[in-house]
Amino acid sequence: MRYWLFKSEPSTWSWDQQVAKGDAGEEWDGVRNYQARNFMREMAVGDRGFFYHSQKEKSVVGIVEVCAEAHLDSTTDDDRWECVDIKAVAPILTPVTLDMIKADPRLADMVLVKNSRLSVQPVTEEEWNIILALGGSQS
Repeated sequence: MRYWLFKSEPSTWSWDQQVAKGDAGEEWDGVRNYQARNFMREMAVGDRGFFYHSQKEKSVVGIVEVCAEAHLDSTTDDDRWECVDIKAVAPILTPVTLDMIKADPRLADMVLVKNSRLSVQPVTEEEWNIILALGGSQS
């Protein structure tokens, strides 16, 4: 299993909306960055990810699971753009803020710290476990 982070502006797509989709999940559509798209192409069903609220909140708020591998993004006719489907698994008990992540020296090399603009990014197993611990959660 691999780990990922999915960033969303809560005013556009929030954790609550993701939870409301249930086990059917939802396409992680609208990504128009080649690096983020390529990361989605690497994902497998069952991979886990953090659901991250960007903008003002800037925090990890939930855990999601990939429930459909990369396929054509239904929001475009351009076949260069693909997406995966994700479903909510569990909330993070205590949201883990970007400030908390940046303050932890164990997370200094995390993609979120080094390239905070990338909307879909990998997370190492060690980073995954540290963030779960910071949030008082288990996967």
